[in-house]
Amino acid sequence: METQDLETQDLETQDTDGIAHSLARDGAVVLTGGEPSPRALTVAAALALGERLRRLFPQRMRSSSDGSPVHLHADSFDVVVDVAGVPVRRRHPDEDYALVQLTRSPSSGGESFVADAYRFVDALRTEDPELWEFLTQADVDFYGAWAGLRGLPSTPRAGRHVEYTRTGRRIVRRTDGAVPLHRDPDAEHIEAMLRRFGQAVRELEGTLPRFALEEGDVLLVDNYRCWHGRDAHEGERTTRILTVLTADAR
Repeated sequence: METQDLETQDLETQDTDGIAHSLARDGAVVLTGGEPSPRALTVAAALALGERLRRLFPQRMRSSSDGSPVHLHADSFDVVVDVAGVPVRRRHPDEDYALVQLTRSPSSGGESFVADAYRFVDALRTEDPELWEFLTQADVDFYGAWAGLRGLPSTPRAGRHVEYTRTGRRIVRRTDGAVPLHRDPDAEHIEAMLRRFGQAVRELEGTLPRFALEEGDVLLVDNYRCWHGRDAHEGERTTRILTVLTADAR
C-alpha cells in the first residue's frame, strides 16, 4: 500500500503537460518555484488545472506552534455563511482538489506524506472484507461530530466513504467528523467500523514516504483519490490552503 515519492514540477517552466501527467499518475504533485503568497497559490491552481477549473473557495491559513501530527485526511467541509442577506458558500463537501502552500517552515519536523486511497480501499477487499463493505455500503453522517459549529448546516450530510460521481469518478472520503446517522439501528457496528477504519489509516501512515516542502512550494492533491497529512514539528509552521471545484467534480 505504500505510495511512491511524489514528483516535483517547477511552476516557472509552466510545463502544464508535465503537471497533468504527474497528477494523473500519482494523484498528487509538488509544485515548486512559486512565491509564498495568495496570488501565487491562485496562479498555481489555474496553471495546474487550466480550463477544468470552475470554482475557487476562500483561501485559509493554518498556523501551529510545536504542532502535533496532522493525520491522513481528505479536505472536505460544508460551510455556508450569510453575507448581507445572501447565503455564500465558503467550503464544499465535494471539493475535488486541494492546494497546500508552505509559507513558513518550522525549525524542525513537519514533513508531509500522501496516501493513495484508491490503492488502500482496493487492498481492503481481500485483506479486510468487512471494513471494505462498510466503506462502500454504509451511510454515515460525515460532519455529525462537529454539530453546532457556526456555518455548518444543521441537516446531516449522509453518504458513504466510497462513492462515485455521475461521470464515474471515484471518491474516497476520510474525515474525523463521521458518526452514525441519528438513531441508526446499526450505530454500534458503525462506531466500531469507524474506529477500525481510523486504526487502519494510522497504520498506513507509518509506511508512507516523507517529503519536506520549501517555503512557496505547493502540494496539489486530487482530493477524491488521495489523503494527505504531516508529521509533528518544532517551532512555527504556516500553510495557506485553497480548495477548488473542477469540471470533473461531483
